[in-house]
Amino acid sequence: VADSQPQRPLAVATEYLGVRLHLSASSSTGYVNVQPRGRRFWAVTQSRDDGQHGRKRLVGIGTFDTAVEAAHAYAVHMTAS
Repeated sequence: VADSQPQRPLAVATEYLGVRLHLSASSSTGYVNVQPRGRRFWAVTQSRDDGQHGRKRLVGIGTFDTAVEAAHAYAVHMTAS
């Protein structure tokens, strides 16, 4: 039976399209704020405050075919912030 969850790659890219990626030793994808979502990968960031009780909430940057593409989107987002 095939596993429907993406597997963590044996090695992760540290740079993609000239942008340094944010690596994570504790993430199943190997990248900060990149989460598996079905067979794709979701790049997220956290808002500073959702306006209610000072809680942070996840804000989606986008869903991508590969973890590297999601990590790139997150890195670009953080550079622009």
